[in-house]
Amino acid sequence: MSRIAYVNGQYLPHRDASVHIEDRGYQFADGVYEVVTIVGSRMIDEEGHLDRLWRSLGELRIDAPMKREPLKMVMREVIRQNGIRDGIIYLQVTRGVAPRDHPFPDDIPTSLVMTAKRLSMEKAAKKAQEGVSVITVPDIRWTRRDIKSVSLLPNVLAKQEAKENGAYEAFQVDEDGMVTEGSSTNAWIVSKEGKIVTRPTSNSILAGITRASLIRELEKNGIELELRSFSVEELLSAREVFITSSTSYVLPVVKVDDQVIGNGHPGLISLKLRKIYEKFMSADA
Repeated sequence: MSRIAYVNGQYLPHRDASVHIEDRGYQFADGVYEVVTIVGSRMIDEEGHLDRLWRSLGELRIDAPMKREPLKMVMREVIRQNGIRDGIIYLQVTRGVAPRDHPFPDDIPTSLVMTAKRLSMEKAAKKAQEGVSVITVPDIRWTRRDIKSVSLLPNVLAKQEAKENGAYEAFQVDEDGMVTEGSSTNAWIVSKEGKIVTRPTSNSILAGITRASLIRELEKNGIELELRSFSVEELLSAREVFITSSTSYVLPVVKVDDQVIGNGHPGLISLKLRKIYEKFMSADA
């Protein structure tokens, strides 16, 4: 866990870090967040994450807590003070502290907090070699899933249902029976025809930064991609299934609900794509 947290201009011991009870993030989930992977003490896809942060802030009409370059300096200082070589840094920005009332308050400073923690690259690699299982659940979220809002209760419920069923992740399914994304990941399949498929970017999903980087790497490597929706039926009959996220990278899925995917082992294409992404991370770091 983070030893030092950043809270509105101060670097504090994690145990002493706190925000006011009338912070609108606490009262209304009126805020956004980002999670950036750290490899070799360097942030992966830093600019992409900050681009998405600024977009989310703009969509909710929340002022940026500071300009971009000073923010990057604070992020690096949080990483340094926590001695993180491999791990993540978490940023949360809320509209600020004001007496509880639904409309936007006037002239209050935006709140910014950051924490960082270590992650084991070895554990992540082992999980990729074994593969993970997922379940499917109804997608009960609001219609602006493209905003990385801290309002994550539907995602929490989906992830908890996965945990209670012994699964790593839950794929959310819309009213038309089409897979949107995982509770904290983007969903991909390799179709029966061997095509790599993932849902196109829209308000229906969060535009994952790892997802975007993998798409660019596919293009560089001349690997064909289909940006389209896929059904639960196609998911269950897919040759391979995998997920992407900042903390999962490219992670093979070997079971969906009670259906074994392929031969029950991580697929060759999924593992190849993970190696491609790991190479990208090494270059980016």
